[in-house]
Amino acid sequence: MSSREARPDCRDDSRPDFQDVDRDSTGSAAAAGESSRREGPTDLRLVPPALAVWAAAAATLGLSGRWAVVVAVACSLPALVLLAAAGRATRRGRVIGGAWAGSTGGHSREGRPSGESGAGSTDAGLRAGSADRGVQEGRPSGESGAGSTDAGLRAGSADRGSRAGRAVGRARVLAAGGAVLLCAAAGAAVAGLHGADVRRGPVPALAREYARIDAEVRVTSDPRTTRPAVRGNHSAPVLLLIDAEVMEVRTPDGPTTRVRTPVLLMVAAGDHRADWQQLLPSTRLRLAGRLSPPAHDGERLAAVLRVDDAGEPRITGPPTGIQRAAGDLRAGLREATDGLDADARALLPGLVVGDISRIPPELHDAFKATDLTHLLSVSGANLSILLFLLVGPPGSASSAERRGLAPLLGLSLRGTAVIGGVLTLAFIVVCRPEPSVLRAAACGLITLLAIGTGRRRSLVPALAAAVVLLVLYDPWLARSYGFLLSVLATGALLTLAPRWSAALRARRVPGRLAEILAAAAAAQAVCAPVVVVLASRVSLVAVPCNLLAEFAVAPATVLGFAALAVAPVAPAVAEVLAWVASWPVGWIATVARTGAGLPGAEAQWPGGWSGAALLAGLTVLAVLLAPRLARHPWICGAAGLLLVLAVLRPVPLTRIMTGWPPPGWSFALCDVGQGDAMVLAAGEGTGVVVDAGPDPGAVDRCLRDLAVTRVPLVVLTHFHADHVRGLPGVLRGRAVGAIQTTSLEEPPEQAVFVRRTAAAARVPTVRAEAGERRRSGPVEWRVLWPRPGPGGAGEAAVREANDSSVTLRVRAAGGLTLLLLGDLEPPAQRELLRGPEAPGPVDVLKVAHHGSAFQDPGLLHSVRPRLALISCGADNPYGHPSPRTVAALRAAGARVLRTDTDGPIAVAGAGKELRAVSRS
Repeated sequence: MSSREARPDCRDDSRPDFQDVDRDSTGSAAAAGESSRREGPTDLRLVPPALAVWAAAAATLGLSGRWAVVVAVACSLPALVLLAAAGRATRRGRVIGGAWAGSTGGHSREGRPSGESGAGSTDAGLRAGSADRGVQEGRPSGESGAGSTDAGLRAGSADRGSRAGRAVGRARVLAAGGAVLLCAAAGAAVAGLHGADVRRGPVPALAREYARIDAEVRVTSDPRTTRPAVRGNHSAPVLLLIDAEVMEVRTPDGPTTRVRTPVLLMVAAGDHRADWQQLLPSTRLRLAGRLSPPAHDGERLAAVLRVDDAGEPRITGPPTGIQRAAGDLRAGLREATDGLDADARALLPGLVVGDISRIPPELHDAFKATDLTHLLSVSGANLSILLFLLVGPPGSASSAERRGLAPLLGLSLRGTAVIGGVLTLAFIVVCRPEPSVLRAAACGLITLLAIGTGRRRSLVPALAAAVVLLVLYDPWLARSYGFLLSVLATGALLTLAPRWSAALRARRVPGRLAEILAAAAAAQAVCAPVVVVLASRVSLVAVPCNLLAEFAVAPATVLGFAALAVAPVAPAVAEVLAWVASWPVGWIATVARTGAGLPGAEAQWPGGWSGAALLAGLTVLAVLLAPRLARHPWICGAAGLLLVLAVLRPVPLTRIMTGWPPPGWSFALCDVGQGDAMVLAAGEGTGVVVDAGPDPGAVDRCLRDLAVTRVPLVVLTHFHADHVRGLPGVLRGRAVGAIQTTSLEEPPEQAVFVRRTAAAARVPTVRAEAGERRRSGPVEWRVLWPRPGPGGAGEAAVREANDSSVTLRVRAAGGLTLLLLGDLEPPAQRELLRGPEAPGPVDVLKVAHHGSAFQDPGLLHSVRPRLALISCGADNPYGHPSPRTVAALRAAGARVLRTDTDGPIAVAGAGKELRAVSRS
């Protein structure tokens, strides 16, 4: 017997199949599919241990050290019992197998000793072997020299072989169960140690006491900024967040203690923001501040340290050489993008190295609405593109190492693996060890190890092994949503996407399009339930937007990394590369903005794990029904049409379906949460906007629902954040004529925000003056307040922001009269009544200050509204609207509607025809 016949699998395990190389070099999808079929079913043996490690680590991190030990021991003892039972079953199988081998002459039909023929031999195989021996001896299989004696021997032999197979099979099951429990024990033990490490030392106790400390810390992340947020009538200051480790801590009345405790630094950097933003990981700082507990128990952080008087950072130790080199590369890429347009300048560093410091909130919101945020955080796609250049596409499992740049450079398999490993480690340092980066790097290193040893590799076991290694290295990843999304998306690309792609190709979808569509759909299907937990919404445009962006990701990434590499030595070349990369990057930004701008880009969905389970169940149902529905083109067409209508939401159809806004509406009060935003109808597609609310997205959605595309004037009654912070949403995609404001610029930071936003949009700003009259289409209005101060029209008569609110008396189409009070307090309300511009009775009153208790009864009796509208947020902490105010309005004969319970409100008609329609 030849060596090849005795060892039929040696060729596949020891060297690539050169016949496959020739076929795969043509790029044929059929050849790739044939190769995958030859490899057999997906190897899932490492998946249960990976899940066990993950689950045990996630559950144990929040437990005390004692309970962590209990969990580890509770998993270890059954594991040892199962492994011992597996050993006994294996030995018994060998004994039975040896006896069977003696009764059959010691050899199987394949020419191997029967004990080596494999533990999975079946009764049918044993009987076939006995029959073959009879034929080889020149007798029919049913004949024997000894007649019934041979038949009895064969029956006994088959029974022993069957019992041997069952014994070995049972041993394998027991061993697998023991291995899973042992992995769970390891995950619990490691997680317990890491959790105890966070709770160790004096810092957690000091945080519970909100103590002030003087500390030396080591920076462990790049600084990142918080998003602007509105708290009441002010915007929360933008802070810098920096992960760090406290190395030395001292309280004002205590000793100095050396520790190593993870904390989160919160820095209000002020004028020295640029100095703080340039800090690199591994830099040591000396600072003082107040500790506080983390927001949630079981976090990686032991405390939050709010830094006092953040002037220039006091550096006590420079960063390491590796971090300085990585920082220089990142800084060089930022400098190379300085001359690009705003979107490319913000996106290219984020796409290449995960630097999102320049991305504005509205662009980030667009990426979130289209589920493209994975492009803003460095993921496996970036590393895959780099390794693709080196080793070629991963489609052919045994020959990919002989494609790409490696064979052109004459690299051996081991040389390819070494260079790929160095590239992967450099990728981690430059892009920072985020969860998706670590997952991609671990998978890449395992694959490169397979290349270096020349063995056939399977990416599903590589992914499972990466999960095991990473969770054991850093158990906090087990609680990271980013890590969960990364693993889910990768698993879907490796398991679901190939099958869905094959199904699409079977229906005559072009190969490349089928692959891209299947990949986007598979990733979306498994990740959407997790996104629901975090955001309580579902993106209806995620798949098409990911498809459209996919074509630009690879060229943008390759050109961006090229600019990153050459920036330190040839800045001019880096600028050219960045300029070329700006074209695909600009396309990605356009896709995100366009998709997010569609009226139905997002659909609200129940949040939490119950909402995730509901979405997952519906997704599974859709996948199961898809093959049957595909046989009915009219059903598929109707479903596609419904999806398009849900995304586009044509205004006529929306009005028919929801009844909002009603035909002939004259005034709309938008639901923007705890704030104000109103629209006066001024013609077809035209509206005068009064206040913009706190959230750009909310007011933008309201204007889209009203089909307002032109805004001749935006009136900002005063500069409180809950009235002006939504201004970018009003300006988004609309022609705006001018912005009118009150004369009191208080608070000053919000006035600066309005001027800066208007200047960026090239919209002029003007001040409102009492007594001025304006008209736009069928709507006209008069400014009643604020009255000018002693210094003339440019000076306000009041010095409090609420009492400086621009107050309007409006006459809309059909004779509808309205009084819009802004946030006027009782003193200004009384002054308004005493002046020559007293408002008089009106149909609609927009109640001042979100319906607070501070209202002047005389004003309510004077205007005698038939309809009183209150704009306030659900469950707001201020108790708005006040029950006393609501009761007073109803006692005056007004019908009261409020956005927190009724949703957006539209008013139509006048006099006896007056009606208000809400959309709750």
